[in-house]
Amino acid sequence: MHPHLAAPDSPSIPIRFVTPTDWEKAAHEFGQDAFSFARAAGFEGKAGTIVLLPGLGGSIAAVLFGADPEGDPMAAGQLPALLPDGTYRFATKLKDEALSSLAFLLGAYRFTTYKTKPVPRKLALLPGSHVDAADLARIAHAVEQGRSIINTPANDYGPAEIEDTIRKLATCFGASVCSIIGDDLLAHNYPMVHAVGRASTRAPRLIDMTWGDPAHPKVTLVGKGVAFDTGGLNIKPDAAMLIMKKDMGGAATAIAAAEMIMAAKRKVRLRLIVPAVENAISGSSFRPGDILPSRKGITVEIGNTDAEGRLILGDALALADEEAPDLLFDFATLTGAARVALGPDLPPFYTDDDALAAAVAEAGVTVADPVWRMPLWKPYDSLLSSKIADVNHISSGAFAGSITAALFLKRFVEKTKNYAHFDIFGWVPSTKPGRPEGGEPQVARLVDRLVAERYGA
Repeated sequence: MHPHLAAPDSPSIPIRFVTPTDWEKAAHEFGQDAFSFARAAGFEGKAGTIVLLPGLGGSIAAVLFGADPEGDPMAAGQLPALLPDGTYRFATKLKDEALSSLAFLLGAYRFTTYKTKPVPRKLALLPGSHVDAADLARIAHAVEQGRSIINTPANDYGPAEIEDTIRKLATCFGASVCSIIGDDLLAHNYPMVHAVGRASTRAPRLIDMTWGDPAHPKVTLVGKGVAFDTGGLNIKPDAAMLIMKKDMGGAATAIAAAEMIMAAKRKVRLRLIVPAVENAISGSSFRPGDILPSRKGITVEIGNTDAEGRLILGDALALADEEAPDLLFDFATLTGAARVALGPDLPPFYTDDDALAAAVAEAGVTVADPVWRMPLWKPYDSLLSSKIADVNHISSGAFAGSITAALFLKRFVEKTKNYAHFDIFGWVPSTKPGRPEGGEPQVARLVDRLVAERYGA
């Protein structure tokens, strides 16, 4: 049971969702005194505001919550920050009560690991009788785990800790894990993963987890696991490095999605691949101008060591593609260009498959985990040309940085027909309903929904 879900039949305080035009009627249902109190408190039913209606003996009789019916479907995620401790229930017929309930749980998340005296919340939601509480808990737990992975500082969370997380997850669900560490990456033909991670005192690795019946459709998730990104020899400026603990947000997303899929017992053979490194600076750092071999056999000229994520993903995608899975997704906090184009809330995704693109977009809308399709514009391939190698891993110009990154990754996927790349931010810069400031495994819930629709349980 999720800590913010109440047991069935628990005494609870009703929450009424109201608007500026109907709040007075709702308040009157709890008596004239309740209505007078709400009006005296200045409540007008504006979106994002609440009023606690008084009951007998100083109790709370009900809560009125201003919510726009056509607004943010995650609006109920504001409530945990507004409500005092207690057990609550939704007393209004909602468009999607399950999503609103999930938003409430996700809005209650707090990262308190490093607080010496955290203040616990005794806040719970009693879900409606037709809402699957176990499913809410399944999704909320995975998202919260993904958030905590991203929020944990890099001094406590490096490549080895990423592997530990995946091994613990595998133990919970009976999956198998293998990892290739340090110089063994060269022996097993992961030269780009090795090159990016070799400068760190914390050994790079390729982590590979499999779960499920091998006869079922193969779904493979690949996540960028850069535990911290200094930028390498092309070192980042101070401001750009400040939240680089989140540069393993792609791995956190893949891990969260994998947990949801396994907990739901989907009829798939799931594979999770995470290249985990720290992009550090030392005498063994890879350099601008270096030529790296790759698992695919493509030679790659290094244009900038701060574009390390696509290098480790190239080797990982080549591995994933070797068995031509039915569905292949990669997730990466890859480019600032994606944020310039679409901001922090709307990750772009890339695929040549129109049917898959439509399914991805629809799943994102359904679960309020939005994305936006961007083009794999082939004429921009020429921007990745190199005079001395098969390809340069960055564009020769300042334009279309997210697109050229996606085009680079696409070179490592040949056999897989259903492939998409997600260029996520992995971070919420300021609190939004159901999304507290900090780490966020964007698109994990979308992937869970898509896999459920395609393959069932």
